[in-house]
Amino acid sequence: MKLAETVTFGGSRLDRASEIRTDPAALDKARADPAARAILLWRGKILIEDETAALVRLPLDHPILDEGDDDLVLLGRVEGAAVFACNLSAWQPVDLDGGSLGQFLDRSVQHHPALPSTQGFAEVRANLTRLTTADAELAATAKAILSWHDSHGFCSRCGTQSVIVNAGWQRACRDCGGQHFPRTDPVVIMLITRGNSVLMGRSPQWPEGMYSLLAGFVEPGETLEAAVRREVMEESGVPVGAVEYLASQPWPFPASLMFGCRGEALATDITLDPVELEDALWVTREDMARAFAGEHPSLKPARKGAIAHFLLRNWLADTLD
Repeated sequence: MKLAETVTFGGSRLDRASEIRTDPAALDKARADPAARAILLWRGKILIEDETAALVRLPLDHPILDEGDDDLVLLGRVEGAAVFACNLSAWQPVDLDGGSLGQFLDRSVQHHPALPSTQGFAEVRANLTRLTTADAELAATAKAILSWHDSHGFCSRCGTQSVIVNAGWQRACRDCGGQHFPRTDPVVIMLITRGNSVLMGRSPQWPEGMYSLLAGFVEPGETLEAAVRREVMEESGVPVGAVEYLASQPWPFPASLMFGCRGEALATDITLDPVELEDALWVTREDMARAFAGEHPSLKPARKGAIAHFLLRNWLADTLD
């Protein structure tokens, strides 16, 4: 797909500087560079400018970094200077409203007293379309890698607490010698069409009227094509024939890689799996166009910034090739 890398979180071609992750001298030099910067995350939220959603990049000698974890994660180089991620999750905001945290779309913003009032920690999902291409890739990378560290602090072989090595891109067990690397979960998301219509579904926790493309995790030993056919059959009972890969999108909620595919349905009858979906239906191209224009009385399309929205938009525009 020619437009594949225009999807959110992709296309900035970040220089990940992987060659210096295992080189202590090179890392020290990168940290000592006055142009080096750090982006801050708090419980998975990114520090941005409230008005513009620009990712805040702080010098490494900024005092707030002393409140963060000791291990900075090297994200890569931007314009020749290193950019690190700092986890500030130990900070406890005053009068924190915990009810908003963890919602499908958390629009709350937390402001640290040591930072300007115009800067706050905001949920990445709520700012997908506001981030620049470069900021989006940095934010997705930082959120995914820090989330992995949060959930993989102990060796899966012997249970001993592991330590961060290689500039944040590996964990090592000093007891049994186990080496652990960041995990990415493959997920297929599929544009299933039959004639002039596309198959859509919704989960019960989504906003009222919101529908998206069907999706599911790839199982061990399974090809992407097989996963597409299995997931669609399990969730909707619709058999799928030919399958074609279109584009991918890192999805750091918490650490998935979405493989966008399209498939040809062999039938239209839907047998819903109520455990997986609240509803599934066929939507014509005309109705989808109305939904994208905000003119459909009941249907809301997939959220902007998600690969489902990207695939549907290109389907409507006949630009999937």
